[in-house]
Amino acid sequence: MAVGVFDLFSIGIGPSSSHTVGPMRAAAVFAEELTSSGVLEQVASLRVDLYGSLAATGHGHGTMTAILLGLEGYHPELILPDEVEDRLLAIAESGTLRLAGAVPLPYGVKDMVLRPLTVLPRHTNGMTFTVSDADGSELRKATFFSVGGGFIVREGEEDAALKELEESKGELPLPFRTAAELLEHCSSQGLSIADIMLVNERASRSEQDIRAGLLHIYSVMEGCVEVSLKREGLLPGGLKVRRRAPDWHERLLKEDKDRDPKYWQEWVNLIALAVNEENASGGRVVTAPTNGAAGIIPAVLYYALHFAPGMDQATQEDRDDVVVRFLLAAGAVGVLYKEQASISGAEVGCQGEVGSASSMAAAGLAEVMGGTPAQVENAAEIAMEHNLGLTCDPIGGLVQVPCIERNAIAAAKAINAAKMALWGDGSHRVSLDEVIITMRETGKDMSSKYKETAMGGLAVNVVAC
Repeated sequence: MAVGVFDLFSIGIGPSSSHTVGPMRAAAVFAEELTSSGVLEQVASLRVDLYGSLAATGHGHGTMTAILLGLEGYHPELILPDEVEDRLLAIAESGTLRLAGAVPLPYGVKDMVLRPLTVLPRHTNGMTFTVSDADGSELRKATFFSVGGGFIVREGEEDAALKELEESKGELPLPFRTAAELLEHCSSQGLSIADIMLVNERASRSEQDIRAGLLHIYSVMEGCVEVSLKREGLLPGGLKVRRRAPDWHERLLKEDKDRDPKYWQEWVNLIALAVNEENASGGRVVTAPTNGAAGIIPAVLYYALHFAPGMDQATQEDRDDVVVRFLLAAGAVGVLYKEQASISGAEVGCQGEVGSASSMAAAGLAEVMGGTPAQVENAAEIAMEHNLGLTCDPIGGLVQVPCIERNAIAAAKAINAAKMALWGDGSHRVSLDEVIITMRETGKDMSSKYKETAMGGLAVNVVAC
């Protein structure tokens, strides 16, 4: 199907959409196919091979444990944090996996085969699942790629998936692949960018369902913050990174009792940090468009709801409208990155994750602050232009340093980009399409050391223990 707003904003668990959500989803699909094909009861052994970035940083990203949960039949958008903890503890203590929730197999994290130096042709995030019977005969085998944002592609079906995508886009009332096409629709239809996205979304669900779904997405973002602010101590993983959000929140409540506009950046920083600290601990977050960049859009949307002009007089319905329009406009820009480039840190570096999220957030904010389509496009362009070349070099392979702070910095960039665009008339020298193409080409030229492998940058220049 054509990429939609609910593909870009999906509910899952941390710490990584490409290394946790995608692998869990692929494992769950494989498990379901074992059941539907009738071979599940014959399975006596399992083999999981992880390649490239999944193998290099899998331990820090929770890849292996996510795959175990997927093989048991759990999906990232449905599993709850308590279920995650209970099942992983049971597997660790018993050494037994319930394949597809039914067949017990002696299998755990230590049994997975890691091939960090082997990169499969399609994508650096590759994984192969193989099951055999008691005689050692292969029953079923499948290779999947986690291509960013929780999206997965099966080996051998890339062309078919691309054809299906193109055909489904043809069914949309106002299909677009580029910002130029999007702006042309806005001009010819007299609609905003959020309106164009809404028209397309209505091709597959009712407007009431779209509104309810987007408001639910934001409620999960809010819930993520609430849970994070109650946690204290160190983040898991061995880096001994201290959670800062709870202390910052307590200080803000003391210093800013009346929500003074001068504290807007402190609140934006707080929301971004809270979301990404929860993500780093494997909590429930909204992929926006990735887990590593999950804090940016909630933080900028918080700004829109609490500090944008006129929001102090807004009704609840007005605030809901802001949420819906913001996410639709941000989603439209996210489609452009999925169509023309990538949102995978393992493919193009952090410019594809934090950069695309900052660009999407800038567009969403410009939209709800009354920007014209040209100004919204300009806001998205400014935000990405100043994230070009951003590397993905997490220390210890954990989504903590520099990822957590990077979300707060990118959120502020998005707000500034929107404000700059709104002070202009929408005309600018560099188009959003040109910046997206540049991001894609920069990612291709970037050394693999700086693309989520923990083999370069801060990951090797800072001692992880």
